[in-house]
Amino acid sequence: MLGIHGDNASMNTARPAIVWTIAGSDSGGGAGIQADLATIQDLGCHGCSVITTVTAQSSVAVTLVEPVSAAMLMAQLTTLLSDLPPKAIKIGLLADQSQVALLADWLVSFKSHYPSVPVIVDPVMVASCGDALAVDNCQDIKSAAKSALDFRLFKGLIELITPNMLELGRLTHSDVTTKAQFAAAALALSQSLDCSVLAKGGDVSLGCTDILNGTQAKTHDNTYAQTQANAHKSNGWDSELAEDYLVCHRVRASSELHQNGRFWLASQRVNTRHNHGSGCTLSSAIAAVLAQGFVLQDAVVVAKAYVGQGLSAAMGLGQGPGPLARMGWPNDLFRYAKIRQCDVNDIDQDSHAGRDLPEAVLVNTTSTPAQNILPHGFKALDADLGVYPVVNDLAMLESLLAAGVKTVQLRIKTDMSELAGSELIDSELEAKIQTAIALGKHFNAQLFINDHWQLAIKHHAFGVHLGQEDLAVTDLAAIQSAGLALGISSHSYFELLLAHQYSPSYIALGHIFPTTTKQMPSAPQGLAKLKHYVALLQDHYPLVAIGGIDLDNLAKVKATEVGNIAVVRAITKALDPAAAFAALSQAWEQCSLSEKLGVKHELAAKHE
Repeated sequence: MLGIHGDNASMNTARPAIVWTIAGSDSGGGAGIQADLATIQDLGCHGCSVITTVTAQSSVAVTLVEPVSAAMLMAQLTTLLSDLPPKAIKIGLLADQSQVALLADWLVSFKSHYPSVPVIVDPVMVASCGDALAVDNCQDIKSAAKSALDFRLFKGLIELITPNMLELGRLTHSDVTTKAQFAAAALALSQSLDCSVLAKGGDVSLGCTDILNGTQAKTHDNTYAQTQANAHKSNGWDSELAEDYLVCHRVRASSELHQNGRFWLASQRVNTRHNHGSGCTLSSAIAAVLAQGFVLQDAVVVAKAYVGQGLSAAMGLGQGPGPLARMGWPNDLFRYAKIRQCDVNDIDQDSHAGRDLPEAVLVNTTSTPAQNILPHGFKALDADLGVYPVVNDLAMLESLLAAGVKTVQLRIKTDMSELAGSELIDSELEAKIQTAIALGKHFNAQLFINDHWQLAIKHHAFGVHLGQEDLAVTDLAAIQSAGLALGISSHSYFELLLAHQYSPSYIALGHIFPTTTKQMPSAPQGLAKLKHYVALLQDHYPLVAIGGIDLDNLAKVKATEVGNIAVVRAITKALDPAAAFAALSQAWEQCSLSEKLGVKHELAAKHE
């Protein structure tokens, strides 16, 4: 039996997170409630539905739209909440302004009892075939498409809204033809609704959007689409990419570095007419990922990858655009977006010379790459890290190296304001780092210096380890040119994707368990998230799990298939650090041996 993530693993027996979809029914099964429930289940959650509208709909037309009564809408909400409270809510099609008002009132009460449950709004107005869906008490659904529902009643009640180009223009009453206008409108919408915004540009440069598909639209719509397509070629859009703009607004549980950031998310465009329900799928996927404890930025990049792989395998069922394929949790790194962070005052995205994605800065410009430099990246590791101690004391460092440790990190944290004002502290720090590097070379070990990259370059360390906050203020090209290895910390999908864009020597994933060794910007990641990260990156980088790992939980960490572990407290707080390292290394190797034996027995059983 296939597991919920599409592999051959046994079915997950843990109780799935409950996700609600409040949306319209698509009788054709490709969008709306039907697409939402399929997506929610495919991503490992249990979906519950509150139907706002019943549509008579196929892949080529919407012939009738009927809102449910206010009494029925409220009854669904009340009945569900009494027994199946959600971990996340997706709101899709709302038929008219009265439904917006009713739902906003209900959310006020709901949020007073469940303040941490995220609510995602997909402001659906028109079907993929070009027919209007939100009737707004109007008999002529075509004329209703000319105006947008007023979502300002949701201000402060939702975490994210996901408009596409046409919806963004209507919601902000603005022209969003150029890329700069698109970004400015997204920021304005974020401020007006007091929430994050994911402005979807996936179909912009093709001259159509999720809600107006040029392939199936009428002749005059095709003419409009062609005009728009020509215009976009000169307005900053790349026809080879699907580019979305994410405006973060006080994102809960995110690191301070990204809580209020703004980012362009670019992935390879999948040119297919079978995109029915892509907007519904994206928003419900975001809700499903959020329900499993991931931060908003993570949910967005995972959902975007999920839609991309669904489009790549989509096929037609009727005469019009077909629905997306459901292919499980996305583990193909190619499907994930490249991320470009925007400056606080950087709205004009049309002129971004010199601000391309980070790897462009890191390309080795010499005709012959230096030995052991990864393509467009940093020095490769000489050996697996295995158990990777992180210490802050020279005496402990020397004892571990003498005991046979082959990879170790020196992490000396300093108050930079104090350091800048004291030449004595400055000289003492340099002396310690110089001594540590000399010890590493003496014992033929891979010694990484945490943070202090200038001194690491000056005294020829093996490598440097940096946190996410250090990347923007570090001369990474200088580290690469000096031939040093680079390790980067990450605390989420979003951050590991940012790390990946620099092609480092390894990526650290954490913190896995609660830790007291340093103040962390995020909640513990846990083993389930670690397993997802490993599935995505294990074929691309050496991966290091870090944070609260000791003999008691080491086997559980190994079961995620991560290749290496960084250990701090279990060694630095031990009475005999060298003995503690030996015990951890032995236990890690035994886990590896047990794992290999298990695979061998499994293969033998299959051939019996």
